[in-house]
Amino acid sequence: MSDRLKIALVQPSLLWEDPQSNLRRLEDFIQDVQETDLIILPEMFSTGFTMQPAKVNSADLSKTLSWMDKMAQKHQCAITGSTIVCEDGRYFNRLYFVNHEGNRWLYDKRHTFTLAGEDKVYTKGRNRTIIPYKGFRICPMICYDLRFPVWSRNSEDFDVLLYVANWPSARVDAWDTLLRARAIENMVYCIGVNRIGSDDNGLEYPGHSAVYDSLGNSLVFSEKEEIIYAELHKEHLNSTREKLKFLQDRDSFSLLP
Repeated sequence: MSDRLKIALVQPSLLWEDPQSNLRRLEDFIQDVQETDLIILPEMFSTGFTMQPAKVNSADLSKTLSWMDKMAQKHQCAITGSTIVCEDGRYFNRLYFVNHEGNRWLYDKRHTFTLAGEDKVYTKGRNRTIIPYKGFRICPMICYDLRFPVWSRNSEDFDVLLYVANWPSARVDAWDTLLRARAIENMVYCIGVNRIGSDDNGLEYPGHSAVYDSLGNSLVFSEKEEIIYAELHKEHLNSTREKLKFLQDRDSFSLLP
């Protein structure tokens, strides 16, 4: 059990639909990562946000999870991010969270992005995932999930909301605003990890990876291709929740399938 969690937010540019090259570049990118408990990669970190998963070599896609296992072992920490997965002829935008002890958790993106046609290509997830790690309860989400506060609502007493994304420059004000709002309304640390650069759809990505504490204060923020670091403190959550007690006034509700 720990009262601190050291995290490394990896904000890279990505090569289009090229898993092998992206994994090599990311491995080099995190080679000298500082001592950390958790490395966080963006959404679809091995391909970019493609709506043509069948064009990507399935053998290359299948290597992504084993690569994550390898990186967790190498850096003696956990690593997370989302990737394309094909199961029984269906594609998923799936986040994996793996640690150096060989434990794995997964979360399938609930809100597939209809504006890009993601709902027609990828099967949406049905369940939230709560990951117990280093004394913190982490709730992972993917990109478009950020726009839906009911799905993100802290009804299970988690400590961290984690969003990985390919969020374009055209709507980055929403990204910044909603990350802060999710932190405040849920009294959690809220982490957002985005990419930078451009993709073959002509979209530009500005980064804006960030961490907000439970009062909405910004701990780190970046617009460059780099790794940024933050440290989360359980005492901050405990003292803020004890003082303000807003979570005790939550509305009760049930999520439908």
